[in-house]
This record gives sequence, C-alpha cells and structure tokens, in this order.
Amino acid sequence: MYLAITQVKPLDNYNLLLTFENGEKRQFDMSPYLDLGIFRELKDEKMFRTVKTNFDTIEWDNEADIDPEILYHNSRKVDK
Repeated sequence: MYLAITQVKPLDNYNLLLTFENGEKRQFDMSPYLDLGIFRELKDEKMFRTVKTNFDTIEWDNEADIDPEILYHNSRKVDK
C-alpha cells in the first residue's frame, strides 16, 4: 500500500515539499535524478517549477512523473 500525494510545492535546490494523504509532509531531493532520461529537462528551473499533483502522484509539464512510493521512501519527514 502507498500514500497518494495531495500537494506539492517546488523549493530551492531542486527539492520538493510533498504532502501525503495522511497529512505527513516530506521533502524530496530531485537532484540525483536530473541526469536521467526525461528528468534532464527539469534542470531548467522554469520547467522544474511546473510540478503539480496528478491523480495520486506528481507530474511536470514535460509529462515526467515519479511513483509515489519512491517519493515517500526516498524523502525525509519535515516538521510541521
């Protein structure tokens, strides 16, 4: 079972603030992914900042997306 993402906010240094359906907030660092496939396009900060929720995960205007399980397990919990 995984948790859906209900909100996403782009932060500086290619980080994302994610809110999951259980209310938990977590920070995810995208920088390790920016040399991989379609994620290379996110090096353009304007493109990176187009991130939005789509169904249960996140997506950018270039149609890149990431599995919500990866986002949860590879992020760190943020104090509210």
